[in-house]
Amino acid sequence: MRITLIAVGRLKEPYWRDAAAEYLKRLRPYATIDIVEVPDRDVTADERGALKTEAEGILRAVPDGAHVVVLEIGGKQLTSEGFSAWLELAGVQGRSTVAFILGGAAGLDASVLARANERLSLGAMTLPHQLARVVLLEQVYRGFRIMRGEPYHR
Repeated sequence: MRITLIAVGRLKEPYWRDAAAEYLKRLRPYATIDIVEVPDRDVTADERGALKTEAEGILRAVPDGAHVVVLEIGGKQLTSEGFSAWLELAGVQGRSTVAFILGGAAGLDASVLARANERLSLGAMTLPHQLARVVLLEQVYRGFRIMRGEPYHR
């Protein structure tokens, strides 16, 4: 499976970069993971314009033929086991390329939401986008481990 994680903004602090790098390393045996960082824009002066500019970068980064999953608070919530089953089903259904999209501080433009095939949520609480990226990578890793019956998830 090929997974592209398209994220608005970059991981500025070393502890976020280190955490993401650790999960990317752990994921190598299971999937090819590409991270695409779209520059975040200053939303204070013109939020709509900033979201539209971010959206252009996000939509350009979506691989051809990808199944697009937007992470948003109003999306479907899954347990770790449910997410693992979702990953497995995606593979069985021939979705060899999945693109996860994580928005920035102001969320996502309507054009990105319209492009999504699915909307998932990491939970009802709002997370900083840096933490959401690490949590998503961890859950993808956990999902593959559950799928293969390997120890990690309890």
